[in-house]
Amino acid sequence: MTQMTEPETEMQKSALMRHLPLIAIAVVAIVGAFTLRDYLSFDALRDNREALLAFRDANFVLTVLGFIAIYVLIVGFSLPGAAIATLTGGFLFGTALGTVVNITGATLGASVIFLAARMGLGERLKARMEASDGMVARLKKGLDENQWSMLFFIRLVPAVPFFLANLIPAFLGVPLYRFVISTFIGIIPGSLVFTSVGAGLGDVFARGESPNLGIIFEPYILFPILGLCLLSVLPVIIKKLTGKKELLK
Repeated sequence: MTQMTEPETEMQKSALMRHLPLIAIAVVAIVGAFTLRDYLSFDALRDNREALLAFRDANFVLTVLGFIAIYVLIVGFSLPGAAIATLTGGFLFGTALGTVVNITGATLGASVIFLAARMGLGERLKARMEASDGMVARLKKGLDENQWSMLFFIRLVPAVPFFLANLIPAFLGVPLYRFVISTFIGIIPGSLVFTSVGAGLGDVFARGESPNLGIIFEPYILFPILGLCLLSVLPVIIKKLTGKKELLK
């Protein structure tokens, strides 16, 4: 049996430390999926709404800070209940403040996943892409030249899972500041829609109904969001068209 040398042992330890944040997130996400499902649900919000409102009225600042912290944990560890958390933000703080609180928590939580993924795999993948040639090199170059547009696009498209939109930029070597800015701005439309639904939960509870979480796919909401998606990639389209015209001259 071959015994590892000290440098090899150190390399293994270093690799483990890099992957540790991602491993921790994966473990917590799996455990949370089975243990927190009943606590982060619409039924739980409905059954505890009076206690939540009473606590908010008595401890408003603490409620805001505590809510943001919980939202960061939910998003950062990919726990179930992000949609319910957004509704709760609207229910507790109204549409305007609730949207700000929700976006802040979501952005901070997304940054946790981004940094963990970049620490574990992002730097190595980026280095490999930069050392590659052919199609991979052209893909990397295209993404680097249009990072802002691509970042806003994946945030605005409702079909792109939030978790995936956190990982892709990390694997492509996107700077943290670009990730944070594009996340904060890019999730505003969707957050505003769900927060406004949450702000109206009082009437929904009174009627004994459930909120319509599919509202984001209603034409009067979906079409404007798709318009923003098109606007986000417009610079890329213009650049491509301009480049083709230059080639034809």
